[in-house]
Amino acid sequence: MKRVPVCLILTLIGAMLIGAAPLTARSTSASASAPVDNVSAAANLELARARNATAKYHDVAQALADGYVDEGYVPGEGFEYVNEALIDCTFDIEHPEALHYVQQGDRLKLVGVEYVVPIDCTATPPEGFTGDADEWEFMAEGFPIWNLNAWLWLGNPNGVFADPPHPRIP
Repeated sequence: MKRVPVCLILTLIGAMLIGAAPLTARSTSASASAPVDNVSAAANLELARARNATAKYHDVAQALADGYVDEGYVPGEGFEYVNEALIDCTFDIEHPEALHYVQQGDRLKLVGVEYVVPIDCTATPPEGFTGDADEWEFMAEGFPIWNLNAWLWLGNPNGVFADPPHPRIP
């Protein structure tokens, strides 16, 4: 019988706890106490991977250095930075095609990511995060795509994959 190292077990438990931790807003508003996502344990682990992989993008300069380009302001999503080199037929949890920021004082604050899969790759919503909580949207104007927003860094009482409540994203 193989023995699993204790450090591996502790690491996995830590990852599950971090992934399962709700993203709550630091606010006393009613929305801050609303229920958070009802996603599977596997999806929470995947969300933890996405947060870990994108944490460096809290610094917009790092996003620019990694090929993300400021595409301007998108109502309901904030300032969108897109890395067109990542747009392909794959869903890669750790490499979102777009990053979303909001203005906070004199700097931009990372609030979410967006995954993009061209419609030419699949006529149906792509397989994304484990479970059925993610909400892929078909965008027909311009370059037809499937897109999925994940509000990794914003407490969203509607759910990590749902449209954020206004006025959080003006």
